Amino acid sequence: MEKEKHLTSVPLFDELRGERVIVRPYQPEDAEALREAVVESRDHLRPWMPWADTHQSIEETREWLQRAIERSKLLEEMILSMWEIETGRYLGGTGLHPRNWEIPAFEIGYWLRKSAEGHGYVTEAMQLLVDYALKELKARRIEIRCDERNVRSAAVAHRLGFKQEALLRNHMIAPDGVLRNTLIFSRIPGD
Repeated sequence: MEKEKHLTSVPLFDELRGERVIVRPYQPEDAEALREAVVESRDHLRPWMPWADTHQSIEETREWLQRAIERSKLLEEMILSMWEIETGRYLGGTGLHPRNWEIPAFEIGYWLRKSAEGHGYVTEAMQLLVDYALKELKARRIEIRCDERNVRSAAVAHRLGFKQEALLRNHMIAPDGVLRNTLIFSRIPGD
């Protein structure tokens, strides 16, 4: 009941706009841009993302987008896209995943196409998302989890002022089959 009451007051956004990046919900017409980025980055994503070998066809991507859009409308997850303002190029995906609406607590995740790495796009986009969660959703906790080997992902968490809380040793099998250690970072109001 508390979750349902809170969901009706969640301020949704059409887009979050930074200096160089827009974060917005996916739209059906994003299918080709999404699929192209996954194809370009498949080998790069495979160690970290269990879905790296999906999006083999445009139909598969359209089906995935439809499910993502529906889940976002229901606020089960906010599955979002990142776009470069100057060129309109699709950069990658992100999400704001509710973990406990009563706190409220969220987890954010992100991936970037290979050709867009090293330009600060993810840091800018995640700062927009963190600000939204803290200000609009009144988040009391935001988490980032990543494989200990994913140095780039951990660096984003550090740049955003997240504190490392844990290293879960032998936590799970990573998508590349390696026994994974998982880093857990968090940020709370005032950090």
